[in-house]
Amino acid sequence: MSSVTIEDLDIRLSGVDIIRQLNLEVGTGEFLVLLGPSGCGKSTLLHSIAGLIDVHDGRMAIGGRDVTWADPKDRGIGMVFQSYALYPTMSVEKNLSFGPRIAGVPKAEITKRVKRAASMLQLTELLHRKPAQLSGGQRQRVAIGRALVREASVFLFDEPLSNLDAKLRGELRRELKALHQELGATMIYVTHDQVEAMTLASRIAVMKSGVIQQIDTPAAVYAKPANMFVAGFLGAPSMNFVTGQLQRNGDARRFVSPTLQVDVSAYPFVQPPAVGQPVVLGVRPQHVTLTPAEATGTAGRAQVSMVEPMGSHQIIWLDAQGLSLAADLQAEMTQVVDGHVGFTLDAAHISLFDPGTQARL
Repeated sequence: MSSVTIEDLDIRLSGVDIIRQLNLEVGTGEFLVLLGPSGCGKSTLLHSIAGLIDVHDGRMAIGGRDVTWADPKDRGIGMVFQSYALYPTMSVEKNLSFGPRIAGVPKAEITKRVKRAASMLQLTELLHRKPAQLSGGQRQRVAIGRALVREASVFLFDEPLSNLDAKLRGELRRELKALHQELGATMIYVTHDQVEAMTLASRIAVMKSGVIQQIDTPAAVYAKPANMFVAGFLGAPSMNFVTGQLQRNGDARRFVSPTLQVDVSAYPFVQPPAVGQPVVLGVRPQHVTLTPAEATGTAGRAQVSMVEPMGSHQIIWLDAQGLSLAADLQAEMTQVVDGHVGFTLDAAHISLFDPGTQARL
């Protein structure tokens, strides 16, 4: 187990800057998830840590040892790819033991490592099968086991579950979390799937265009996004955004827009805002509550435009004077399309952003 330190990292591919001046510290035993849309640079960053992509500038250390220009085999890493990358003519046992055999590890030690990895990943009964005889989930278990038998300092995962169906993804996600808890190993995991990020990570680093937008615990990133990109990327459906102004009446502050009004007096501003300042209010669907259209105290009124049943809950889409809002409600709460409702927001869970910089206020 080792820490990973990245300082002022620049990566340039075909003359194009992919990552610029990136700094990152991954603690020993941490499960860090690099999260972001396709093309944001997360896989490029992971491959540079593995030594598969040369850096243009900067420094990289694993366990305090400078590995900026070290070969992949000398970095003490184990990597799991999206495409399994198994040897088709070898049995599961041979696939698992290949790395240590090439490295000259004694046979008894290899057997011990393979047995332990197979037991942890429920592969013991499959050791004599070939990859073609395995399901997708079993193949990915073998790929993970191959990294484990190296007894690496750091484990790197490049979207390892993206080729699996939803049920298998859920099962392997739980197994990976249990594996990290058992091993206590340092793991860096790349994904664009926010569910994987929220359930697996000790910390999440949200990336956009090669820049880390926010790095924090899953709960902190979800509840207090640093900017509108992070707020909109996390959550399904994503956060509702409403543009308006701040107004002041004595000590009270209100967010006012043509669509809704909310008391934001208790909002923890980073800096005191100016009166009349344009702001964007963000609120997640689960913090939107529907009320009868004629009820007093509503933040606004809207027409139900669509209902999406989700089993235990449902997403109600509202048309509030041309603005689309989502509300996440229990399945038992029946709403009629084209019906009119009022709605309120939980002011304790709103976010306010600067419309220019898109940063959290």
